[in-house]
Amino acid sequence: MKLFLDWSSYQNAGMGDAYADIPKNGGDFAKAVAVCINSRQCEQTGKGVMCPSYRVTGNPLLSPGGRVKLLKAALNTAEETKLFTPELSEAMNLCVSCKGCKRECENEVDMALIKAEYLAQQHDQQGLSLRHKLWANLPALLRLPVIGKLVSWRNQQPWLAKTAEKLFGIAALARLPEPIAATHSNPTLTQPSQQGEEVVLFIDSFNRHFNPQVAEAAVSLLTTAGYRVHALGWPGEQLCCGRTYFNNGMITKAKQHAGQLLQSLQPHLTAGRWIIGLEPSCILSLRDEYLKLGLGDAAGKLAEKVLLLEEFIAKEQTAKRWPLAFNTDNRRLLVHGHCHQKAVGAMKAMRKVLKSVNGLDFELIESSCCGMAGHFGLEAEHYQHSQAMAELALFPALRAEPQAAVLANGFSCQLQINNGGFNRPLHLAELLLNASQHTQEKQ
Repeated sequence: MKLFLDWSSYQNAGMGDAYADIPKNGGDFAKAVAVCINSRQCEQTGKGVMCPSYRVTGNPLLSPGGRVKLLKAALNTAEETKLFTPELSEAMNLCVSCKGCKRECENEVDMALIKAEYLAQQHDQQGLSLRHKLWANLPALLRLPVIGKLVSWRNQQPWLAKTAEKLFGIAALARLPEPIAATHSNPTLTQPSQQGEEVVLFIDSFNRHFNPQVAEAAVSLLTTAGYRVHALGWPGEQLCCGRTYFNNGMITKAKQHAGQLLQSLQPHLTAGRWIIGLEPSCILSLRDEYLKLGLGDAAGKLAEKVLLLEEFIAKEQTAKRWPLAFNTDNRRLLVHGHCHQKAVGAMKAMRKVLKSVNGLDFELIESSCCGMAGHFGLEAEHYQHSQAMAELALFPALRAEPQAAVLANGFSCQLQINNGGFNRPLHLAELLLNASQHTQEKQ
């Protein structure tokens, strides 16, 4: 079986262990699957992230352990078609790639990565559906002005939404995000200031097209703090991390975009600059998925210099290099963490930074996946699962405090919350910029 991802880090997994139960086929990919020890830790409903699909269905086959069981059975046969049985396909499709298992499983089963390989195998054998092509090519499609008009028209006309559901399987009940036309390319966002430490802010496709105010807030925040900001990915550069291609099994295309971004970042890496990101699923791809794309040693060096905005600020605060004070007036804030933030432990940094905001009364919502999970919650067959995931903890917490402000850094999380009828979520960059400006006004 031809593998699309680099699984060499698992080449010694289970070797010499008579109980490892490594499947006969699949090479190092099979070893990655077999690290599961069937502890059933993934079948939990208490604290933690994993496993959202198990939590809302109660079906053990929709947990990481259940998926491993089905994958082992398929990989123990010589027939590659066994990988694509309806039962296994459903189990893998209902994985939301939250990465909760990678953090919370005793043996760190990486089902999100396993799913990416599975989709690559499936699409190699069966081709790619039109809907998957649309999701995968979203960053490129967003460059076309007509896309925004079509999405707006679809959102305003129920009959058109129903037609799109029949044609593409995009849930008619879900409102699609509408891109904002790039009418203001501020030169100050692409030119570093003349003093201070130089850092790179990677502006991902989602913030570039849907939330440009978040990118602007981040640049202003970092510049005000005295850093020389290289804003990479603003309109005109059109750089993409390749996340949407990776999530849809188009590994070759994902690797191509990753290589282009890595090449653009190389001068900054050579200079030792930190690469800071705003969207967890995008920036953390540089720290995780890039290591599996066969990009060589450069990917490892990149991973060592990549931080989320909250991680960077927390690091600078600890080193007593962060000069800005944050103040607000007795504000109540509910914080929803993106699954990938939780998977890498970044919520600790989020808590540290928020604690430095005087007058802020915040609470981290104890929740699993919000249910949007990229495009998962926009797919007709997954819409009800998506809503059920949101109803586990997130939506009830927001309903309990309707007057509270909401913070969510993940774009898909913001979309789920918006579509649920709640307050527009803030990004940390917006909150901190406002808090720093409030401090200056009081002085």
